[in-house]
Amino acid sequence: MAVTELKRKGRRNRAIANNKTNAIKQLLRKPTIKNVDVEAIKASFAEKKAA
Repeated sequence: MAVTELKRKGRRNRAIANNKTNAIKQLLRKPTIKNVDVEAIKASFAEKKAA
């Protein structure tokens, strides 16, 4: 019994996997916001309201 290679399906599966990994890498590449000074933000809103 002969075995045929499904080349297009293989390429498609590989492309889908690569797209998923690239999407995950893109999401992880964005830096997380750290050390946010909440009081300073609140003070800036108060200044805008007063002006």
